Amino acid sequence: MNRLIPAMALTIALMTAWSARAEDHLKIMLDWFVNPDHAPIIVARQRGYFKDEGLDVDIIAPADPADPPKMVAAGQVDLAVGYQPQLYLQEAAGLPVVRVGALVDNPLYCVMVDAAGPVATLSDLKGRRIGFSVPGIEEALLHRMLQHDGVAPSDVSEVNVNFALTSALASGSVDAVAGAFRNFEPHQMQSVEHEGRCFLPEEHGVPPYDELIYLANPATMDRDRITRFLKATARAAREIAADPAAGWSDFRSYAPELDDALNAAAWKDTVPHLAQDPFALDAARYAAFGQFMAEAGLISAAPDVARIAVSLK
Repeated sequence: MNRLIPAMALTIALMTAWSARAEDHLKIMLDWFVNPDHAPIIVARQRGYFKDEGLDVDIIAPADPADPPKMVAAGQVDLAVGYQPQLYLQEAAGLPVVRVGALVDNPLYCVMVDAAGPVATLSDLKGRRIGFSVPGIEEALLHRMLQHDGVAPSDVSEVNVNFALTSALASGSVDAVAGAFRNFEPHQMQSVEHEGRCFLPEEHGVPPYDELIYLANPATMDRDRITRFLKATARAAREIAADPAAGWSDFRSYAPELDDALNAAAWKDTVPHLAQDPFALDAARYAAFGQFMAEAGLISAAPDVARIAVSLK
């Protein structure tokens, strides 16, 4: 019996240590309301993978999509979902954020036209109207794509349609829209009995980039907790790729409003773009996109990749 007491004490100590680890809290703020772009986060939550990593994760949708980088910089959340193109602007503005992982590891942005319309190639946009939502990066991507196909930006008329991209294109108010997401807006076009055609930036002169990334404050981030978070989402992403139908079932169980026709259609087009290795960092690719941002006049010079992105592997 006396020999059992130390063993029991060790067991209790180990259980106590695990219990403390299981209570590790992590807050992540999304870039927008929950949608299939966030599939690895939601599926990891639904399947208990965060708990397996000893994490209690709060998933927060922002009231304003401009808030997430500011919130993580201020220490109000541990992680934020952001956009690689915006990261260069944030660094130039002195915001203390750094990329620690990828959620969607290639572009979703596209320039979309009505497939039944007169625009068969980007060169056909000369003299036509192009709608956009947000000036700055969206316009820079559009301009590079147009120039790649022999059209000067001054040869088109740009129209701010706010966030009514699909309705503006379907109604004929514009001949194309810049800033559509290739996994969503084409399905919105189908819902109003039109067929959308997407021109992809990486096929028209724009260096490839990560659409969605995880941001942290480099001075205050808990590397261990973030590493465990990324391990859980990587596990979910791999399983979603292996069995998209099962992934969709778990994703839509997170909230009733997710189970609709648009999300179901978008799911199929989103799965191929999810980062199965969120730790992976292609420094050359980040440097090339930084150079593009500088050439577009959005930043004065491309930053060293080490200043804006790290790999926790």
